[in-house]
Amino acid sequence: MKGKKIKEAIMGPLMAGTSWMIPFVVAGGIYFSLSVMLNGTIFGTPAQPTTGFLGQLNQIGAAGLALFIPILGGYIGYAIEDKAALAPGMIGAYLAKEIGAGFIGGILAGFIAGYTIRFLKKTIKLPPAYRSLLTIFIYPLLGTIVAGGLMVFVIGQPIATLMEMMTNGLNSLSGAAKVPLGILLGSMVGVDMGGPINKVAYTFAQTQVDTLPYLMGGVGIAGAVPPLGIGLATILFKKKFSPEERDSGIAAILMGCMGITEGAIPYATADPIRVIPTYVIGSAVGCVSGFLFGCQNHAPWGGLIVLPVVDNRIGYVAGALIGAVVVAVLMRILKPDYVEPEKVEENLDDIEDIDLDIEIF
Repeated sequence: MKGKKIKEAIMGPLMAGTSWMIPFVVAGGIYFSLSVMLNGTIFGTPAQPTTGFLGQLNQIGAAGLALFIPILGGYIGYAIEDKAALAPGMIGAYLAKEIGAGFIGGILAGFIAGYTIRFLKKTIKLPPAYRSLLTIFIYPLLGTIVAGGLMVFVIGQPIATLMEMMTNGLNSLSGAAKVPLGILLGSMVGVDMGGPINKVAYTFAQTQVDTLPYLMGGVGIAGAVPPLGIGLATILFKKKFSPEERDSGIAAILMGCMGITEGAIPYATADPIRVIPTYVIGSAVGCVSGFLFGCQNHAPWGGLIVLPVVDNRIGYVAGALIGAVVVAVLMRILKPDYVEPEKVEENLDDIEDIDLDIEIF
């Protein structure tokens, strides 16, 4: 029970902060990558534009990417202890970004801010006439100096060094060395389809889309594989699915193309023991394929909808198809044929009608 409470205390605020962060990452990342892509298409120089309309579009995208770490930290604090922790969390996370501590520093700043405010609320008591000062003055002031001070003077630089080492290490991976990472991230994406584990893998790749775009290349494929694969299975192996599941197959494929992993959830809830492992394996295969094909996705999203900002589009599509085929084939092997409920009842009635004439000697 205690372990469950600790997990909720960590994952609850983290998921809340991530949900507030994602729109900034998506809007900023797509506009940023579009400006770079169009600059390369029009002028033949696939680099960050600095002038004209594309330069302004790039500026809009960069603003979104600059804000997502402060938003992440601020709303982690907000989820822990409401609006009093919002400013300390955002300021601490902004400082983490400026120091180079990245999203890990932003996450820590949010937790420090939230639990600092919780401590202050329990320890500082004022008469009713002065309580409004707590929320608008005392809590933000003290919370900011704690979260910001720890980030600037204590933990910021060590985290920045760690982030630099991690980035350099991930950049240096090549060929087969990327396979274990691809298996890990792909499996995390496929196992709970939009749940906490999925979001951890996505957040890891999204927050590094500007420095390590190959991560989103693999993760973007992995997120599309479960709905694409299960939709393909409903077309190729109709006997395995109910009429309702077959009718939903096309919708699942469309959701996969849009990068919405949740499109595969209804099939998993109906038969989790057989279906979820196929998603995990297919997503892992898709992610590894994206890594090995050298796909780079410059948008912090997945599915086929991001193809305009993907390097090696053929490899990206091939990786998604390979993962989807793996899911479909495994469904063919593991899932029994669908039996109409009426037929099941008739079989049970036949069993009940059998007379057992047993003689006891």
